[in-house]
Amino acid sequence: MHKFENLLFWQKSIALAKHVYTICLEINSDEKYGLISQIKRCTISIPSNIAEGSGRNSNKEFNHFLAIALGSAFELQTQLILVKELNLLAEEKVNTLLNEVSEIQRMIYSFKNNLK
Repeated sequence: MHKFENLLFWQKSIALAKHVYTICLEINSDEKYGLISQIKRCTISIPSNIAEGSGRNSNKEFNHFLAIALGSAFELQTQLILVKELNLLAEEKVNTLLNEVSEIQRMIYSFKNNLK
């Protein structure tokens, strides 16, 4: 069992979630139940799956939940690209989020490979 609170990529994914929630306040409320809702769900899924997997009985199970977290990170990346292409947020704000997501993706991927 791993203590998820000590994992840097979990800490960064919590910071990302807070950042995303703050930024989503700036997106037109017409998207509240569409894109914003989906962005928030997949953002929360990243640290949640890291935490859930860390409490599992084996590294194999943890690896599975890390794969889900990684998938959610790629889902978030796709949605943020769409936000940028639709000009729903300033490009520099979206790019900052995309950089954060990319860093988390790399960290999860590296940890997964070392966990095997």
